[in-house]
Amino acid sequence: MLEARKIAPSPFPDALAVTRLTLTRFRSYAHARLEPDRRPVVLTGPNGAGKTNLLEAVSFLAPGRGLRGATIAEVERIGPVPEAPDESPGGGWAVAAVVETPNGPVEIGTGRDARAGDGNRRVVRIDGHPARGQTVLADHVAVVWLTPPMDRLFLEGASGRRRFLDRLVFGFDPAHAGRLSRFEHALRERARLLRDGRFDDGWLSGLEDAMATAGVAVAAARRDVVGRLRAACGRAVGPFPGAVLAVEGTVEGWLDEGPALAAEDTLRDALRARRRDDAASGGAAVGPHRSDLVVRHRAKDMPAALCSTGEQKALLIAIVLANARLLAAERGAAPLLLLDEVAAHLDAERRAALFGEILALGAQAWMTGTDAAVFAPLGADACRFRIEEGRAMPE
Repeated sequence: MLEARKIAPSPFPDALAVTRLTLTRFRSYAHARLEPDRRPVVLTGPNGAGKTNLLEAVSFLAPGRGLRGATIAEVERIGPVPEAPDESPGGGWAVAAVVETPNGPVEIGTGRDARAGDGNRRVVRIDGHPARGQTVLADHVAVVWLTPPMDRLFLEGASGRRRFLDRLVFGFDPAHAGRLSRFEHALRERARLLRDGRFDDGWLSGLEDAMATAGVAVAAARRDVVGRLRAACGRAVGPFPGAVLAVEGTVEGWLDEGPALAAEDTLRDALRARRRDDAASGGAAVGPHRSDLVVRHRAKDMPAALCSTGEQKALLIAIVLANARLLAAERGAAPLLLLDEVAAHLDAERRAALFGEILALGAQAWMTGTDAAVFAPLGADACRFRIEEGRAMPE
């Protein structure tokens, strides 16, 4: 138990928790099974042992391409399975889990089935039944992660910040995953037609209508969640700074000025007017795929990009914790938190504050590190696994 702060029992006893995780031919794992309980999960071991691979497996319990943004083929184990050395590569991979939710346990399976007609499509099963697509996962699981590459989230392009924001939105609005998928599909199809010089008005109008309907809904959902998070992030929590959040973009500006239907009409007209320009440049010059999440350090009134590296990490953690608190209050369950090598780069005060917030929420956070001593303050409040050479051993 943390000594720096007495932790009261979580008001959210039914928080999301993975209580069984099974991997088959996934990254460095031929086969692996972990059976944690509802407590935070600590994974320790040397670099390259496979700790982040386990976090990535958990991230595939939600829609999308996981915390590394990998394609379905990239996560498959390279080389034969030791128990079946003659098995050829490309046989598929699988991640299966039992997830405790406020509505009871859910069995989730996902992966690549090489025997299926389309071996490049991610297969999803819920309680043993095939699902029509991966977006259904958002109905059951919300996952947010922080990884070392995200330390540059405020310094690099807007695409990473959009992905981060969309992951937060999924927790509040599971349908957001489907709307985002529809918009991106229509965007790709329109770009393909324009690139091929096929300016068929009927086809393009249909795709632009889909982009306008789904795109405005995507922008509206982002605005709504950022508005709620702005209030939750407004005050500092212990050593973590207060953050000011906004989502900026052309479509969001239209929503500020009028109703969603008017914004849809404006986006539809803008896409139609820009067909020739978009054909030359590729993609589309206007839409929610051009929006950006803007973050400022409240106390310093400074853009996050101008803050120190430590302050940027503290801002990211503050946003994730505020999101978890808000989600727990609204849905009765904090999201799963995947924190890759986060604690090792915090000072003792911030580390204790992070552990305290996780325990107060009752959140199941999966945390990795090479030094087990970093997690010693958690004591019996965490379940622990030692990861070595693709094996996960309870401690």
